[in-house]
Amino acid sequence: MALKANPIWVCCNHSNSQLGIPYFSQNNKKIQSFSSYRVNCSSSRFKKWECLGLKLAHPVEDDEKPLTPPDLGSSDADGNIEETRITESKGFHKDLNSLPKPLSATDLVSSSNDGSKVRVAYQGLPGAYSESAALKAYPKCETVPCDQFESVFKAVELWLVDKAVLPIENSVGGSIHRNYDLLLRHRLHIVGEVQLVVNHCLLGVPGVRKEELKRVLSHPQALDQCEIALNKLGVVKVSAEDTALAAQIVASEGVRETGAVASSRAAEIYGLDILAQKIQNDLDNVTRFLILAREPIIPGTDKPHKTSIVFTLEEGPGVLFKALAVFALREINLSKIESRPQRKRPLKIVDDSNKGSAKYFDYLFYIDFEASMAEPRAQYALGHLQEFARFLRVLGCYPMDTTL
Repeated sequence: MALKANPIWVCCNHSNSQLGIPYFSQNNKKIQSFSSYRVNCSSSRFKKWECLGLKLAHPVEDDEKPLTPPDLGSSDADGNIEETRITESKGFHKDLNSLPKPLSATDLVSSSNDGSKVRVAYQGLPGAYSESAALKAYPKCETVPCDQFESVFKAVELWLVDKAVLPIENSVGGSIHRNYDLLLRHRLHIVGEVQLVVNHCLLGVPGVRKEELKRVLSHPQALDQCEIALNKLGVVKVSAEDTALAAQIVASEGVRETGAVASSRAAEIYGLDILAQKIQNDLDNVTRFLILAREPIIPGTDKPHKTSIVFTLEEGPGVLFKALAVFALREINLSKIESRPQRKRPLKIVDDSNKGSAKYFDYLFYIDFEASMAEPRAQYALGHLQEFARFLRVLGCYPMDTTL
């Protein structure tokens, strides 16, 4: 009867440990020990689980061939150990080629740059500006349209998609308050931003001239941003839920007198003619989008980073000035300040005396500052801010988008 030898995995928890682990040679005639082998566990290579020896398992029949320790080599007829060699193990997996290959640094970089195999949710229909922003961030991603902003958040939370792209502010129309409120309601993390130049186009069915149009459909904000050009045409402005939806309606109805204000991508998707380009009042029209994910990214210092936070303040004179001063004292630039009323606590009671009480609106403050959480100055600033804040939450730290 022989003995079957199985690997034993150990982890060193002390600075110096002495191992006395026996093993059997190929012919089972000679037992040797590593009782004098010492391991310095302070070395980083022994901080993980490693196969350092063998343990005895159940007895097997004599005709079975015992396993040879792959890290010890084999023995000749006299029991001498031959030179060490690594042999292919047959006990764990039959086809090693079918095992998943470990990702390299190149794989990770290419995946994050082109968005291959990444599903990105956005609000609207194909051809919306939000879809263009998703494709700018991840050129080869699979875009997933959603009907409402709330649905975009839920799609990420329910693992239906990997990321989401949402508009947060426009250089002409200002902040999109609905999405600020949703950022606090949901627990997603900001992992990036996209700045997209908005090019509003006047679209119509094939063969029509813009002078033939009598009504134009689009999102109310797009109609306002193109007010001068549309007033010159003398058309009736009709609101739609989305610019891409307006293009879809014009294409499906096929009415020559009806046009739409949408992107050039929407014209390509729905087979419409571009009657005029860049019809917005201000040519410098840029929308900033946020990229959201379930998990935050590790902040770095290799490129410019931005951090987004939300907080509420205690009552007191000059408390908002003190809160903002924690960034100025450390030379941290604030790129965005937005205030939103607290829905759960809309009013702040200052004086509870019998003569009367003063009440003020209680606000949440959203701030974007240009520093990475990996920088000590950003950490010290938030630690200082906690002295005045009743509530503080970091929404995300992410690389800045400096391209248009």
